[in-house]
Amino acid sequence: MSRHACSSPLPAVSLHCFIYASYVGDQQRRTPDEQIRSAREAFEDGHDFTIAVEEEFALLDSDTLELTNRFEELKAGAAGTSLDEHLVGELIASEIEVKTGRCENFGEAAERMAERRAQLGELADRFGVGLASTGTHPWSRWQDQRIIDTPHYRRNNEILQYVVWRNNSFGIHAHIGIRGADRAVAVCNAFRNVLPELLALSASSPFVEDCVTGLHSARTEIFTKLFPRCGVPDAYDDWAAYEDYVRFLYTTGSIDEHTQIWWSVRPHLAFPTVEIRICDAQPDLGEAQSLAALIYALGTRFARAIDEGETLPNLPARLIEENMWRAIRYGLTDGLIDFERGEVVPARARIEALIEWALPVAEEIGAAPYLAVPEANAAERQYERVAELGSHRDVFAELVRKPRERVGG
Repeated sequence: MSRHACSSPLPAVSLHCFIYASYVGDQQRRTPDEQIRSAREAFEDGHDFTIAVEEEFALLDSDTLELTNRFEELKAGAAGTSLDEHLVGELIASEIEVKTGRCENFGEAAERMAERRAQLGELADRFGVGLASTGTHPWSRWQDQRIIDTPHYRRNNEILQYVVWRNNSFGIHAHIGIRGADRAVAVCNAFRNVLPELLALSASSPFVEDCVTGLHSARTEIFTKLFPRCGVPDAYDDWAAYEDYVRFLYTTGSIDEHTQIWWSVRPHLAFPTVEIRICDAQPDLGEAQSLAALIYALGTRFARAIDEGETLPNLPARLIEENMWRAIRYGLTDGLIDFERGEVVPARARIEALIEWALPVAEEIGAAPYLAVPEANAAERQYERVAELGSHRDVFAELVRKPRERVGG
């Protein structure tokens, strides 16, 4: 049974009242010591270079294209199907996430990404629900969304309040298996330096709150600037240094679940993976596969460089943040700073250089055929279309997967 988290009759714009959805999940069950110890053991015993991809989608009213709180219905509808275990909730009831599951190579992951999208589309058709996969919804109000009713999200609501209410955003995450706890931390350190390039490539959220924002990733400006322990993390010398920080957070009551570390790249304490979380959701399957392939190739290449003693950059967060702002504001249409050369270079050139650097490894792991830099990313294309159509709502309508009519009604 749903219930109001507050009972004030004031309008939603004055006081945010939540209706919680039905129970769909759980919270961290291990003690902090158990969680940290098991995470280290899992990394030490882990498998190198597995890949899993998670994609978040907006659930839409098929007529108005507004966000619609239908997650529980779709989740119940998937019960007993092959999709069920790969379909999860993500904060709000107007959002749904599909997971590939662990894959041994990128060819398998790419196939699973296509399969999951097709399965989700078929499920959404059954319920007359539209789907979209951009980093933000262009106009739906956050005040009209409800938090799904799990211990995890109830806790996030309790501790974050407005911060979590405001986060109606959609991303694509990749998990790369890395064997060795110290090695996983080193791979995270390396990923820090290329987060702006990955964001620039993936930017897909120029519209939010019924506004043409001028940004290419409004999602990043909302999520990473509001949440604590979010965005670009510090670099750590080894697992012990990282563990000290995590223990400090638990000891001081700053966190009570390991997932409350919301960095854009992190060692995941429930799986022996490095999770990359910076990217906007992708409207196009091919571009989602290409983005995931680049992340996978870079993670593998970073691990190879670490193994071979190759020197990798270790930029301070303040410099990475300069490029993060450029990626948020301009995506691929302007430059990023090449800190080695001390000059601004085209963002596309930076990404092409990363592809070239990672290509030998990409060929080994099946990612090479998917690597590409599009002529225009999703945000650029939306800006081009809004100039032509005059309405960001019309642009979004072109990106929506509407329910297909079923034979027989």
